[in-house]
Parts: sequence; structure tokens; C-alpha cells
Amino acid sequence: MWVLAAVAAALTLGSAYVVADHLTADARRASTLYARVFAGLADPRETGATEALLDLAAEVRAQGIPLVITDARGVATDTANLPHPMALDSPDLRRFVADLDRETPPLVERTVGTIHVGPPPLRAPLRLVFLAEVATLLTLAGVAVLAHRASLRAAGDRVWVAMARESAHQLGTPLTSLAGWIERLREGRDSAAEIAGHLDDDYAKLDRVARRFERIGQPPRTEEVDVAAVADAVTAYIRPRLPTLSNRVTLQLEVDDSAAAVVRGDALLLEWALEALVRNALDALKGREGTIRLEVSGDPDTVTVVVADDGPGVPREVRHRLFQAGATTKARGWGLGLALARRVVEEGHGGRLTLEPAAAGARFAVRLPRTRADA
Repeated sequence: MWVLAAVAAALTLGSAYVVADHLTADARRASTLYARVFAGLADPRETGATEALLDLAAEVRAQGIPLVITDARGVATDTANLPHPMALDSPDLRRFVADLDRETPPLVERTVGTIHVGPPPLRAPLRLVFLAEVATLLTLAGVAVLAHRASLRAAGDRVWVAMARESAHQLGTPLTSLAGWIERLREGRDSAAEIAGHLDDDYAKLDRVARRFERIGQPPRTEEVDVAAVADAVTAYIRPRLPTLSNRVTLQLEVDDSAAAVVRGDALLLEWALEALVRNALDALKGREGTIRLEVSGDPDTVTVVVADDGPGVPREVRHRLFQAGATTKARGWGLGLALARRVVEEGHGGRLTLEPAAAGARFAVRLPRTRADA
């Protein structure tokens, strides 16, 4: 594409240079003839004006413009710059004159006759340059369309791969947790009743993961959902599975109890979106200690959930594409969690998911339209 663009630019610049050079030369010749004619008219000799006019005629012939002069009967009396030799009374010359008149209206001079003028020689190469530019631009447009289609196919492939990876990730967390609880059960470090409760949580998590993927592509549900309860469920599931030995991470939940946090939507998908934001914060804190905060608040129109961490924050160069599928700052990430979260919040619930300014770390805000009493 860059090569074709360079060719088109070179053709444009080249043709512009040729035209400019040709016009400059024409202006120089016209100025010379202007001076020559006035010099001939001022010459006291009788032949001065005649010589000037003959020079003018010679210069016009030197321009290379086809000329045919005919008398009142239409018979050619003189010619210049014909494409090939033609007799004055030949049918070829008459056809040539007719072709000239179709392109340029003839000039009538009472004392000379009718002057039939053809195009300047520069027109033919300029037409070729124009056709070459059109061909180059059409080729460039075709290459751009093919490149765009290839980009869309590649993006689609990345989304499918990312979806497969997200599925494995969603299933991997409860499966790993199940394996850990089973190992602790074998070691007898905890009571069976306590471990059974955790196993039940992981089983329920697997069931929710399966149902989440079933909901993708289906019409969103419009049940009444307590967002504070959803945030509490996410916190309750993730908190026992946080690092506690090295690089301890703390998960906090703050709920403003002054107003109900009820919206219309799908509790299962909202839980998925909030969980994706919390796991994104966990990934940001990987290898360091830190705190993740969930804050649920509301006003008369919206319910807001903020997920904030005190990690390194989001690099400036990826903020503009942060919610696009495939955008990630992790070496082995697939960049689907935030894209899915935004789709759930904005397309499924008519809300907004944004990255907000923060003094330290990252701060994501989910704003959902509140369920009104008269809804």
C-alpha cells in the first residue's frame, strides 16, 4: 500500500512539474513574441513588421499544435503539425479537420479563413499520467479493502481464541480451587463441614460459569437485581481465594446503605462483569501486595459500582483501546475480560463502564440506570 501511495504521489508531482515547466516556457516565448512584434512595428523598415509576423507564425508552428486553415469553400489552404503527411484536397485531411472541430470550435479570421486548432502535444502524456493515477488509486483502494477484510478476519480469529481462553480461565479458577480443597480434606487440616461448604461454592461457581456462556448472544433478562448483593457474592467467592502468604491482597466491599441499589437486568451477567473487573485488578497486583475496593453507591437515577486498586495503573498508550477485545498489558493475556464486562454493562443493561482518573492504581466505574418505583 505504501508503495502504491508513493507511486501515485510521484505521478502527481511529476505531472504538476511538467505542466508548470511547460507553462513557464510558454510564458517566456509569449513575452519574447510580444516584444518582437512591437519591435517590428517600431522598425522604420517596411520589412520589420513582416519579419515579426513571420517569426510569430514560425513560433506558433513550433508549438506543435495541429493547425489547418480553410477558405470560405472549406478547402484547406495551409497546414501545420499534422500527425502524418496529408494532401490539401485529401479525404483524410477533411476527416482530420472534422475531428479537430469536434474537440475545439474553429476560429474564423476574415482575411485568412477558418482556423482549425488541435490539442497541444502535452495533452497526450498528461492523459496517460491521469489514467496511471486512476489505476494506481483504484489498485490502492482494492488493496485497502483486502487489508481491511484480512484485519476483520484476524480480529474475529482473535476474539474466538480469546473466548476459548476465557472459557478455560473461567472454568480453571473453580477447578483449581476444588483441587485445593480436596487436598486439604485429605490432609485433615480442616473440618469436613467447612470444606464441604467451600466445595459447594465451587460447584455453584462452575454452574454459573456454564450458564454465563449460555446467555451470550441471547436477549438480556430484565429481572430486578440487587447490585449490592451481586457485589457481595463476588467478594464472598473471591476473598477466600486471594493470596494470603506472600504478596497479600485485601479485598474490601463498601456499600452505601442510604439508598437501595436495585436495577433491572441479569444478575448472572452483572456478576460476571464485576468479577472480570476484580480479576483485572488482581492481575494488576500480581507479584505485589495491595488492596482492591468495591464501592456500591447510588443517586436518584443510577447505581454506581467502583472497582479500584492501588496497583501500577493503566499505561497511557493502551487506554484508548482498553475495552477492545484483544487489548491487554499482560504477556500471556487475551484481553477479553474488560471487553465482555463493557458489553454486559452497556449493551445488556444500558449502563456505562469507564476508566476514571485516579491518584494511584486503576479505578473503573460501572453506572447502571436505577429501577424506578413506577417501572
